[in-house]
Amino acid sequence: MNILSFADTRFPIERANGVQTMATCRAMAARGHQVTLLVRPDTAVPPRDPFQFYGVAPVSTLVIEAVAARGGARGRRVHLLWTGLRRALSGGVDLVFTRDLELAALLARVPASLRPKLVYESHGIAPVVSASMPALLGRPDLAPSGRKIARLDHREALVWPRADAYVTITQTLADDLAARYGLRDRVFVVPDGASPAATAHASSPQHNAGAHTRVRAAYAGHLYPWKGVDAFVQALAAVPEVDGLIVGGHPGESDLARVTALAQSLNLGTRLTITGLLAPHEVAAALATADIFVLPNTSTAISERYTSPLKLFEYLACGGAIIASDLPALGEVLAHNETALFVPPGDAAALAAALSALAADPARRRRLGAAAQLLSHDYTWDRRAERLDQAFAAAVSA
Repeated sequence: MNILSFADTRFPIERANGVQTMATCRAMAARGHQVTLLVRPDTAVPPRDPFQFYGVAPVSTLVIEAVAARGGARGRRVHLLWTGLRRALSGGVDLVFTRDLELAALLARVPASLRPKLVYESHGIAPVVSASMPALLGRPDLAPSGRKIARLDHREALVWPRADAYVTITQTLADDLAARYGLRDRVFVVPDGASPAATAHASSPQHNAGAHTRVRAAYAGHLYPWKGVDAFVQALAAVPEVDGLIVGGHPGESDLARVTALAQSLNLGTRLTITGLLAPHEVAAALATADIFVLPNTSTAISERYTSPLKLFEYLACGGAIIASDLPALGEVLAHNETALFVPPGDAAALAAALSALAADPARRRRLGAAAQLLSHDYTWDRRAERLDQAFAAAVSA
């Protein structure tokens, strides 16, 4: 199948959406599809090779095409959308697969007989995400206008019934879409995944033998307040027998300074290591040094219902014990006291108690970690591509 994928992001990018886009497209190509990924050019000088940046081998059936355009942000956006629409309608494309709502809405307005099949991948209800995100990022001044919210809601209501197949990353998101826009068929829940390379690192003799003598708990990802990393730092301060590792921290964002200052105010000293920004292919090796992994998300509409965090699947592959916030989206993958310990979201004291309990009980850590690692085989990028193939087949037969 000739698939056109579309992502309005500079590429490669040091964020989870870039990892997810690259890994998904490469896995689809490895299954025999001819995949063309349209993106914006890299802003680095010289431009970085996406395959090298993400640490994956090239495949001949995946072509990454950067669409250059001059002008301001809106002009570049319009040019990229026009390019995507023109390419989709020019012939030779069997299916368009995108998480870009505006492109999906443009294609949804075209009669089905005159366009390729459309499969839209939703990572959240756009008006809800748009209204929530400024406050979550500490920028309430960027709250969207009522007109923007209405425009996003209109696009969602257009794409939901007209896409030939619809993909969501969680069941709760699929349920919320149905409750808001009505029932439809050909909806597929396809969570994210992790690279098998993470499993290779986690299964190394060095990790299993324990390269460090103290218990280490790790968090990976961005340091936005709503991710709960502050609660993790506060919990570490209350559990002196546990060291901490934060894999991440963008030097161009204020969150790194905030978390560093919090750690200093709590006198964590050398007990907490913050790696700063790592290349995606370096994350697994860093995580492989830890015994416990934390998903301390706070309770928000996004983290409760719309999240399929890459860190979760990287944690599964590592084979260590997981402590996670008790949220519906995470409960679709994890089960309390079977594959993880659940704690109330944003509760640093409860997180500290769970860290202390696991630090004192190596057998329990091993049991939880082994059960979690068994789950990891169902959450690889190849497995994700298999699930997507079911959506593609349904779209083609629609």
